[in-house]
Amino acid sequence: MKPKEILVFGASGQIGRHLIRKLTKNNYKVVAVTRNIHQKGYILKTQANPGYLEIVELTYFNIEKINNLIEQCSICINLIGILFEKKKNFFTNIHSNFPDLLSKISAKKNIEHLIHLSSIGIEKSLDSKYAISKLEGEEKIKNNFDRATILKPSLVYSVDDNFTTNFMTLLSRLPFMPLYYDGKTKFAPIHVVDIVNIIFDVVQGKTKEQTIECVGPEILSFKEILLKLLNAINKKRLLIPFPLVLAKISAKFFEMMPNPLITVDQVNLLKYDNIPSGKYKTNFDLGLNANKIFDEEINKYSFNWRTGGQFSKDKPPKIS
Repeated sequence: MKPKEILVFGASGQIGRHLIRKLTKNNYKVVAVTRNIHQKGYILKTQANPGYLEIVELTYFNIEKINNLIEQCSICINLIGILFEKKKNFFTNIHSNFPDLLSKISAKKNIEHLIHLSSIGIEKSLDSKYAISKLEGEEKIKNNFDRATILKPSLVYSVDDNFTTNFMTLLSRLPFMPLYYDGKTKFAPIHVVDIVNIIFDVVQGKTKEQTIECVGPEILSFKEILLKLLNAINKKRLLIPFPLVLAKISAKFFEMMPNPLITVDQVNLLKYDNIPSGKYKTNFDLGLNANKIFDEEINKYSFNWRTGGQFSKDKPPKIS
């Protein structure tokens, strides 16, 4: 039987790479879209056996090419998202206008399903351009295409992420770490394997919900996450609460860097918890349990930041 073809935008990101492996191992053919095939192509090629993966280079708004790609596929998955604006990558373009375009073409081509990755906890974040653009994208998809599923994950982590790995780097180098809003912002971290399993379940047509909030098994504050990272890398550091004014000044400084650790918009976003809102069903409500425990998973790769490396006999101290 000919494998069903799935079009994946944002294929070279953390979720995209794991998703491609999951889909192709289960006999789906994947068309993976990337902006720079020379930079990202070699990463993607390792995720599938020959014949199950096609890699396509494409700019976001090449409408003719997007039309052709969607026409050839049964399911379209949009994983594209940015955490900060840079050059022509504006929140409105990436999170609102692009999903609007995809959902309109999906309706026109009458494909089976559109799966879109958004973000949890953004409904109240109306002082964040990131959150506003994400919400606009969700609404446009719902208005344009009735066979769409919107997934709203909390913090997605793994050895390939830009969150735990960046913070372990900083915690290993800096004598202290600032706490924004006293480190009280809550998250429900979900491992990349668990979010990929949820996406796969939607692809198989087992889940019919239009919007699903995707969370892991634990709710952790930002401070608790930092303490767990410190335990994992066997370090002790001062965690210092930052006044909001100072936090925004420091974020302005970080914004001048090519890949800022934090921006003013993200400082605004951190005011709001990244946990289920109660407005939508979660993966647990639908029987899609996320089983990966934060401590256990980060300990599998934290040796990269630990003194002595993987074979160090030192055990991480318990920090409270």
